[in-house]
Amino acid sequence: MTVRVLVVDDQEIVRAGFIALLDGQPDLEVVGQASNGAEAVELAEQLVPDVILMDVRMPVLDGLAATRQILAGVAPGETPRVIMLTTFDLDEYVYDALRAGASGFLLKHSSPDELTAAVRVVAAGDALLAPSITRRLVEDFAKVQPVLPATAGGLTPRETDVLRLIARGQSNREIAATLVLAEQTVKTHVSRILTKLDLRDRAQAVVYAYEAGVVAPGPRR
Repeated sequence: MTVRVLVVDDQEIVRAGFIALLDGQPDLEVVGQASNGAEAVELAEQLVPDVILMDVRMPVLDGLAATRQILAGVAPGETPRVIMLTTFDLDEYVYDALRAGASGFLLKHSSPDELTAAVRVVAAGDALLAPSITRRLVEDFAKVQPVLPATAGGLTPRETDVLRLIARGQSNREIAATLVLAEQTVKTHVSRILTKLDLRDRAQAVVYAYEAGVVAPGPRR
């Protein structure tokens, strides 16, 4: 299946570069482009893309506000999915975007392979989480409450263990090794966590874990 992409950036040269790269892939197709968030909201409704590459800072309507409007009322598991594009890995807007439902973020200077891989990952229903960046960002901006009981949110103790490791940026394979579980078992736990907490993907699970106090921020790295 071809992944349909909407590219949103206020810089024409940046949009052109992304479009050329994505359209050059056999399984990716750019179905539209927008120069600001207001255009993005309109085109998202018209085109219903699978993935939106959304710049954070734009005129008229910024990427954060556009993401909120586009994803309002979109149920977990449904499209579109938003990847925020940012120049700085500690852009405070990105944390707010994750709270708004974005599936992750990508630095604008990422390599072509990283960009195309990111689109495929998010289109497949996973979250784009770069542990070294996402964990630090969430730890900087999350408003952490006192740690809740192990069964917070109706999770079992084992599911809460898995959630804590997701919040630390671990992949399913790494979680399986840490907890001495089969990788498929971890996938099942992750699916149940998202369902019980009514979360879109792992990105929102990270935000939930910090805001609910299931895991507390570590020292700044």
